This record gives sequence, structure tokens and C-alpha cells, in this order.
Amino acid sequence: MLSPNISRDLTDCSEFGNRSCPKSFRSAAVQGVMYLFITAAFILTILGNLAIIVSISYFKNLHSPTNFLILSMAVTDFLLGFAVMPYSMMRSVENCWYFGMTFCKLHYSFDLMLSLASIFHLCSIAVDRFYAICHPLHYATTMTVRVIKQIIAVCWSVPTAFAFGVVFSEAYASGIEDYEMLVKCSNLCPIVFNKLWGAVLFIVGLFAPACVMIGIYVKIFTVSQRHTCELSQAHRHSKSDKKNVLSKNKDRKAAKTLSIVMLGFLICWFPCFFTILIDPFLNFTTPLPLFDALNWLGYLNSLCNPLIYGFFYPWFRKTFKYILKGKIFSPYFRMIKVLSED
Repeated sequence: MLSPNISRDLTDCSEFGNRSCPKSFRSAAVQGVMYLFITAAFILTILGNLAIIVSISYFKNLHSPTNFLILSMAVTDFLLGFAVMPYSMMRSVENCWYFGMTFCKLHYSFDLMLSLASIFHLCSIAVDRFYAICHPLHYATTMTVRVIKQIIAVCWSVPTAFAFGVVFSEAYASGIEDYEMLVKCSNLCPIVFNKLWGAVLFIVGLFAPACVMIGIYVKIFTVSQRHTCELSQAHRHSKSDKKNVLSKNKDRKAAKTLSIVMLGFLICWFPCFFTILIDPFLNFTTPLPLFDALNWLGYLNSLCNPLIYGFFYPWFRKTFKYILKGKIFSPYFRMIKVLSED
């Protein structure tokens, strides 16, 4: 989703040679270490999200509106790790793009589409939890499977239209000096964002989702705090209140999980999108290694999501053990109860 800085003094191809790459400034040892760590990152991203996809798809007990959103988000993160990260790894380590400009645009389109789709899913899950905790009586009639399917369709269609439209129209590069010369002279896959589209991407990809998630979290936190006070009083009552106590505990846990998800989202994506926003105003002088580092920090959000759900959701840990033991190959095992009330 990011690109190298553009030299405003470039007037011919002498700096790059004819369709060549800049000389690598990394030693073979450094490149080997980078390949090792980045390969580990995208393999863990693929396996973690694949475990969620298999778990929710296989076990009937997990077929719920909320889990369908989690499943769809896991698909976006899986595809990001499977189809985008390997090519981004070669670009980052080799400081070169070997696959041509057409595939460069296709790669960046999928990169931008899947990154935005993952962010949109995070925002949608926050909205779903808002209705579940703050409006529990209306949740079943509001967040139906049909509504969830419509939300998922928006989470996929809007990023797809935005990414492919902006990248293939080259609207992102309008008004950028020497962009055509850099494309002609180098194999750098230099897709950048001008001031207008950098601001649009910042608003669509970070600012608006962050505002929605922060507003929802504040509301959920307020409700969960009220439930905490009610919990302290519930322990004084008879055991007939156990179900109500469990419900309040789930609300607290959901609020805590959402706060961790939101914090991970901001840590991973804010530096990346903020750099995209300010780089055009700095004459595209942000160093390429910094661009790459921030881009990979954003990618790591797709690795963190399954880890967060694995840590906070017992059903995921349980189904993951079943997958490792091969029990899912039994046709009758998919009906087993994996959700517990305690």
C-alpha cells in the first residue's frame, strides 16, 4: 500500500538505469534475516486465520451473526497473508519489483482492498457488540443473519470499488511531479498518494473507523461499568440470579476484548495511514525503509486478530485443539457443543 519517495530532481533515467532497480544497501545476511522473520509473519497470519475459518465454518454451534462477521474478517486477513504479503516481502527485502507494472497495480489494488476490508470488518464487529451489550432486547431482531450478510457485502464491495478504482485510474498520482519518469525508468512499483487521495484514504481507512470504534467502546465501557456495579449486588442474591450474573460477565468480557482489538488496530494502522497523509506535504521525502516498516506494522494487525480471539475466546482454543487432533474429520463431530455457559 506504500511506495518509495520520489526524487524531484529526476530528469532522466541515469539514476536508475533503463528499467533497473536501485542498488541494494542491505547485506545478504540482513536480507536472510528479513526473509526469515517476514516469512514467519505471513505464515502465522495464514495459519491463524485459517484456524478461525475452519472452526466457524465446521462447527454448527458457532454459526451466529457475530461469528459470521469474524469469519468474513478472517477470510480478508487470510487472503492478505496468502496473496499480498509474499510479494510485499520480495519488494521490501530486494528493494525492487520484478513482476511488471500491470501486476504492480493489481497487487496494490488487492493490498489496499484487503487492508480496508479488514478494517471495515473490525468496525462492523464493534457495531454488532454495541447492539448486543447496549440493546440486548432488540439485538436478535436487529442483527439478523440477513442484516449481517448485507454488512459483509458492504465491507467487501466498498473497499474493492475504492481500491481498484483509485489505483487503476491513477487518480492517486495526479499532480505528482516526475511520477511518469520514475515509472518509466525504474522497477520500483512506485504507487503514491497525492494530497487529495492521501487525505481521503486517511479518513476512510483510519479516522472514520477509529471514531466509530472509540465512540462505541466508550458507550460499551459505560454500560459494562454499570453491569459491574450490578454484579457486586447480584452475589448477595440467591442462585436463581446465576444466569443474569453470567450475562453481565459476558458483557464485561466483550468490552475488554473490543478494547484490545481497537488498541491493536490503532497501534498497527495509525502510523501507516498518518504517513500516507503527511508524505505529500513533505515532498515525498519519507525514506523507503520507514515506509516498508510502517506498512508491515499495518499487516501485523491481520496476525494479531486471530491471536486476540484465541486468547479471549475459549471456544477458539477448544476448536483449535480439535483441529490439531484431527477430530474434525469425523462427520458427526461438527454437531458437538463448543460454546459453554461458564
